[in-house]
Amino acid sequence: MYTTVWAKYLPIVKILMKKSLQADQELPLNRIDFEKLGLARKATTKFAIGFENGKPTNTIGTTQIARDLVTVLSENNDTKFLFKHNDYDLTLTSKFVLQIVNKTKNPVPLPSAEPETNEPVEE
Repeated sequence: MYTTVWAKYLPIVKILMKKSLQADQELPLNRIDFEKLGLARKATTKFAIGFENGKPTNTIGTTQIARDLVTVLSENNDTKFLFKHNDYDLTLTSKFVLQIVNKTKNPVPLPSAEPETNEPVEE
């Protein structure tokens, strides 16, 4: 239900996950994006999800908005890599702010898109 909204925010979430290696990050979300999909205006949307070893550590329960976020993040190769090598806490506040905290003592950054080679460059 909310996967399209989370997919819209995915590029920003990936950037903030990478930045969370240095400091905690926050992403204010547009409440209207979620209300358009049927979320009641006064509905409780708060949730917290912990990730360790690539998997959520707590049960997401009946919160569809949280389950859909996990689905979108689990289907992306970059976020799968970050989750596999780092531990995160993702929290959505009642004011629609997504907080991203990297709990890893020695965080592993996402490898660069272009692999390094030792081949000589032809001119």
